[in-house]
Amino acid sequence: MLPRFVAALILCIVAAAGFVAVSACTDAAWAETKLPKFLKSLDPKDLDPEADAFGPLREDVPVVPLLSGGKTVGWAFLTSDFVETGGYSGKPIHIVSGIDLDAVVTGVRLVKHSEPIVLVGIPERKVVALTESYAGLDLKKEVVESGSAHELDIISGATVTVMVIDDSIVRGGLKVARALGLGGLAPPPAETGPRRIVNMAVDDVESWQTLVGSGAVRRLSIDLGQVNEAFVASGNDKAVERPESGEPSETFIDLYVGLASVPGIGRSLLGDAEHRNLTAMLEEGAHAILIAGRGRYSFKGSGYVRGGVFDRFQLIQGDLSVRFRDRSHRRIAAVEAAGAPSLTETDLFTIPASSGFDPAKPWRLQLLVQRPVGPVERAFVTFDLGYILPDSYVTTETPEATTVAVDQPQSDDAGRAALWMRIWQQQKIEAIILFAVISILTIVFFFQIPITRSERFVFWFRIGFLTFTLFGIGWYANAQLSIVNIFALAHAALHGFRWDTFLTDPLVFILWCSVAASLLFWGRGAYCGWLCPFGALQELTNRLAKLARIPQWTLPWGLHERMWPLKYIIFLALFGLSLYSLDDAERFAEIEPFKTAIILKFARDWPYVVFALGLLAIGLFVERFYCRYLCPLGAALAVPARLRMFEWLKRYRECGSPCARCAKECMVQAIHPEGNINPNECLYCLHCQVLYQHDGKCPVCIKRREKRARFERQTGIAPATEPASRPAPAAAATPQAGT
Repeated sequence: MLPRFVAALILCIVAAAGFVAVSACTDAAWAETKLPKFLKSLDPKDLDPEADAFGPLREDVPVVPLLSGGKTVGWAFLTSDFVETGGYSGKPIHIVSGIDLDAVVTGVRLVKHSEPIVLVGIPERKVVALTESYAGLDLKKEVVESGSAHELDIISGATVTVMVIDDSIVRGGLKVARALGLGGLAPPPAETGPRRIVNMAVDDVESWQTLVGSGAVRRLSIDLGQVNEAFVASGNDKAVERPESGEPSETFIDLYVGLASVPGIGRSLLGDAEHRNLTAMLEEGAHAILIAGRGRYSFKGSGYVRGGVFDRFQLIQGDLSVRFRDRSHRRIAAVEAAGAPSLTETDLFTIPASSGFDPAKPWRLQLLVQRPVGPVERAFVTFDLGYILPDSYVTTETPEATTVAVDQPQSDDAGRAALWMRIWQQQKIEAIILFAVISILTIVFFFQIPITRSERFVFWFRIGFLTFTLFGIGWYANAQLSIVNIFALAHAALHGFRWDTFLTDPLVFILWCSVAASLLFWGRGAYCGWLCPFGALQELTNRLAKLARIPQWTLPWGLHERMWPLKYIIFLALFGLSLYSLDDAERFAEIEPFKTAIILKFARDWPYVVFALGLLAIGLFVERFYCRYLCPLGAALAVPARLRMFEWLKRYRECGSPCARCAKECMVQAIHPEGNINPNECLYCLHCQVLYQHDGKCPVCIKRREKRARFERQTGIAPATEPASRPAPAAAATPQAGT
């Protein structure tokens, strides 16, 4: 039994980053496209009003003809077959698009996605309507203007998702049109003459003025007047009514961009040591850009979360676009080039080798400027910063003749190991802090008897620790574990488990490691009682409620005991549903308010906010209400916790008969009336261990103190005056915690 259980714990560890698993397309044969599967649920007229049937899948290109009376009038394709469509969730957004013989998009349907913002925050009808609005897009115009001939209609709160959808339809459509020769478009001819490549031998260190003057570092300076004019030109009346305050000449953003993976530019901007670190981290074929800025507007913003996507800029090169996740991002202390100005933001962003980016060809950085126009609405305009590598950093070579083929999405398997190691390097400070905090908690647990002799210390240590858990682990780091992590682990085990996938989220991985270890020693209480951000939020708000003298409700034991199984029923129902459909299980897992209260900080549609606030409101009267009766994650952790190897919590024979003080003061009623502790429900707050040694509250300790005092008086060892017992703290300061 034990080896099997230990194996289960090891698997539990790697659930750390289940929600960041990458479902990228592989370089399998075209025959494995999901296009025929999705077409079964579509009508041909959804993709082209003239079509009445679908033809057979082509063997050379994964497209299906759209037929009208047996004649081909257009083609249907799946965007994820042609471009990377990984959204905010990291999973592909699957879109089926129709395109006619003149390279005009005739119909678009969103057929599958796993975007959390769309699933549970933004009404899906809005995203569906936006997707379908691309019907009529002329791809020939997009070629002329490098994919920017149309207005990008952003939905507030779903910026990344919309950008991915836009990129998928436009870039995927262009690849199909060129592959099939639609609208006169054709694949670019193979390069037969000399072509530019980066000269890696040029590594001279230059000053800031030289870099900017030569174009090695490009600048985009926008003032308030230009931003206001851009919103006027956009025609958005709400945005025009809210202009940026200040002088028109005041700097809105001063943005600088340089290709840091080029040796000469990288050494100049980063310094030798930092450039060597960058070179060591980059996989073969990968590149990096340095973006720095100052001014009122941040090119990064503060809305992205750990594991998320930077939604205020993207790199565009021809039909290629690159969006940057924070795992490909690293902060830089300062620009090292001599004469560099003072910049408030300096960051490195890596471009994976699988993107197809060519550093020697022209590209542009597109900056998305947003303006609030309502409580949740925003308006957007874009500004472009063009970049081409100066001739002094390139050389030329004559390539061998190659056969032009349709690009297939490339797999990044070779770089995954380097990726997770880079992520750990980038988040090493946060990881060290979290590891140190968990180590401190472990020491407290191991030496709980001497530590719990001080009631005041335990009380304030717990308050401080829970505050760090809420603000540090929760709202800052977003390291909130979820039942969805366990579902993702189960599916990974069934469909090809990869360690490197689960290692790409260091903080959550560390938390799962601590959970796995603590289940053997202390049960689920180590996480649920100390390291769960939502649990900390419940307890801290309940503390405030007690200070405000809000009455506390104690459920009758019979009712309380019969409500315990609710969370186990919820867990089993969700787990069974996940075996049928992981997407459906993720939807119903919204019974966890973690995403609303911790990850998104209540920035969601009102039903989810009302649900989360409702649970917190009940928790003002019934302490840890959600943890006690509804949490499926707590239930999932309680099952293996039954096999813990040690009993650390001390009890007397008199506990429960006649004394019931611990049971009455347990914040989650985890102590049975007869005195034994239920390990499934115990949150290990150590309050019962404080009472266990309290010679002013515990009857056993009181008797021992009195017996000792009588002995001292009789033997004359001590003065006749009986030592005063330890006074009980005032009600407001007495920690009413659990076991």
